[in-house]
Amino acid sequence: DVNESKLDLDIDWPGVFKHAHAVSKTNPFWNELSASNPFVHDIAASNRNKNNKYLSILKEKPYLFSKVSSNRDSLASSGDELDIDCLLRKTSARRSGRSKSVSDFLDIVDNQRFNPHKTTPQKTIPSDVTWLQNDREAYKMAWLSHRQLTRSCLDLEAMSHSPGWAQTQATDIHVVCKLNHEGGSVQLPDSDINIHVPVGHVLPGEFQEVGLKAILNPPSSFNNELSITVSPLIELTLSNLNTKEAIFLEVKVAAKVKNDPLSQVMSDIVCFYSLDKEGPFKKLENCYTYQDTIQVKLRDLSHVMYAVIAVQANKIQPPATNVWDYVQRTISVGIYGPKYIHPTFTAVFTVFGHNYIPGKLTICDIKKGGKNMPPVVFQLWGKHTFLLEKPQDLNISLVSCDPDFEVKMEDQSKNIKEEELKTGEMVRQQFLFSMLGCREMHFFVFLVQIKVLKSSQVTQFHVTTPDPAPKLSGIINRPKRLQNRKEIKSAPLLLIPTVKYPKFQDKTLSVNTYGVALKTVLRQNKIDYLLEYFKGDTIAILGEDKVKAIGQTKIKEWYVGVLRKKIGLVHCKNVKVISREQAMDTADSELTTRNLVEQIALPFKKLTYIYSVVLSTVSESVYDWRALAEVLGYSHMSLDDFNEAHADKESERVAHVVKRMKEDCHANKKKRLFLYELIVALLKIDCQGLVARLTQDTIILTAAVKLGKYWRELAEKLARLTKQQIEAYEVPHQGKNGAVALEMMWKPAYDFLYTWGAHYGDSYRDVLQDLQSALDKMKNPVTKHWRELTGTLILVNCMEVLRASAFSRMEEEE
Repeated sequence: DVNESKLDLDIDWPGVFKHAHAVSKTNPFWNELSASNPFVHDIAASNRNKNNKYLSILKEKPYLFSKVSSNRDSLASSGDELDIDCLLRKTSARRSGRSKSVSDFLDIVDNQRFNPHKTTPQKTIPSDVTWLQNDREAYKMAWLSHRQLTRSCLDLEAMSHSPGWAQTQATDIHVVCKLNHEGGSVQLPDSDINIHVPVGHVLPGEFQEVGLKAILNPPSSFNNELSITVSPLIELTLSNLNTKEAIFLEVKVAAKVKNDPLSQVMSDIVCFYSLDKEGPFKKLENCYTYQDTIQVKLRDLSHVMYAVIAVQANKIQPPATNVWDYVQRTISVGIYGPKYIHPTFTAVFTVFGHNYIPGKLTICDIKKGGKNMPPVVFQLWGKHTFLLEKPQDLNISLVSCDPDFEVKMEDQSKNIKEEELKTGEMVRQQFLFSMLGCREMHFFVFLVQIKVLKSSQVTQFHVTTPDPAPKLSGIINRPKRLQNRKEIKSAPLLLIPTVKYPKFQDKTLSVNTYGVALKTVLRQNKIDYLLEYFKGDTIAILGEDKVKAIGQTKIKEWYVGVLRKKIGLVHCKNVKVISREQAMDTADSELTTRNLVEQIALPFKKLTYIYSVVLSTVSESVYDWRALAEVLGYSHMSLDDFNEAHADKESERVAHVVKRMKEDCHANKKKRLFLYELIVALLKIDCQGLVARLTQDTIILTAAVKLGKYWRELAEKLARLTKQQIEAYEVPHQGKNGAVALEMMWKPAYDFLYTWGAHYGDSYRDVLQDLQSALDKMKNPVTKHWRELTGTLILVNCMEVLRASAFSRMEEEE
């Protein structure tokens, strides 16, 4: 998009733009061409007007100004500069201007060469290529070679597989503002970097052009045992040095000095200043720091200045090992990708040593077919910030939540070394995504997971891709005769494990333990998942484990019991436990396996879920589409019901069955609920591990939504998070006003709960129980009204008795 190249410079100077149109009349699109095509940048540079009096000292966008050329027939070093109007005027009668060949162009060149009175050649041909003028064949080959390079950016055939659509415009993020004597503030877009210019900085009638630019990699010399950079290298430019007042630089940085006395004494956030990008830098004394924000007074002004913020330690005193031990350091990561997704595209995971995450990033090391591609500009798709106690090895993994896309096997997990983080520079890892089959392109969600290898710390966030390129199908569609051919595909190299799912048997539960009610419990206000009973009732107890949960007002211990065909909790103190042999009358406590499955899945009627995540999880974990189809009521389905796109892999067939069920449920919303029916089906094919995973995922998501802003109280109870740590979870979701909107508060809550839950590994039962206990202990427990978490505790406590009764042959799903 050529217009995007103009968005980086926020200038509103009518005087400048009156002259900005004075570009080379040789090519009406010259400005945009030179801005979006790296191969003609040198041509644009050669045509720049060096005498233009309107050029500011802030020469950040040279492509805005090009030389005014009145030489219509001029010849330069590249075929791009041939006068198109001239060529078309000399079109022969046999050929239109559009169909001119290279030979026709060269004929015109020859004519110009032998009609010197018509031409005024510019002296732009380098001395080492002047021989091309006298060798028509050599000129032809050079011209063709250059055109091939230039046009490669817009190769329509390559567009469907390339990272972007000729995205090669400049992406240095900077801003320039023109201020008068009344002063003002200048902010770098999408950042916390500001320049404040006081009133009276320049004389009345004079102006100050202030430029701000962030250089993402700060000087490496500041990153060592005693010092770490916490901001990008900031370039500040001024046009007017006839000033009366100093200016102020204000930066919010990626660290806070810890509150303990030792850290406060041994370290400080400081600003270093230089007139040169490479240094030397000197420490500024006029600094004011409040938590993670520093304000610096700049007195010694110059046309170009550089500043960088760092945390510096006087010395390292044990038990500290480096300056990181004195600060709470946040790490910012960004996921970058093309403006539009394609059947094959690259996503770039980027770690920054500061909290400035630009909206665009130039990627120079994208490879395709083993060859380096031209630099491309990637857009920011998602970002996240998390606390890191010290520099250590990180493991990064990206997982598609959509079965239509996958991450290339060797790219699914990558490591970032401790030494790379210590440098303070950007660290990038590339992940190649590809679409499976020949389906219609669509956006999708993928999961980014960051693991600290030497600890149990896990951070994750979801990223949504942009839409596919507009009208992409019209570009890459194959002729119909090719579409109708069936592809001959080789057998897969990776064999899917053969799993035979057991047959679900609807029969009476086998119960070994019973309880006799010692008192009558009837509630005026009914409470979901809590049983009511009369004194003397015999209650079947499912499992020996107890559940801790809030009752009407207090937290109690409960057994999972069955009475009059209903499953629920019974207070442990209200029953006397007896064996099956001691039970007199068990008729009221009998239950079939079918009724058990249908009741323990009831919480899923009210739980929140992300469909794409559920679909991806199920399709990856179920290995027999026929078994799933049968329990879902699609036993009539056969391979003929799948189109070619869904018949390639077992996971795709499973996904197709799940999608079919989703569509049917959507068509009959009043009677059918997708997640509930899916869980019932998975329990009937004994996929208990998968059900446990889905249970934990949906409970964490629903709890986050239910909690909202009260997640902070929960975080203090569950993990004893400090105020600073809680803020770190909220930073990525803050709006422009610096606060998280109430409707968005579920996002930091979810990030925290997922991270907390990951520490438990596969102990999903402990996750649910500990979450229940923590929620119950809050000042205003949401679990008093939201009882689905209690319902899932009943579910996980019934799995063993379900497996023992419903399946004659016990087989794991994996």
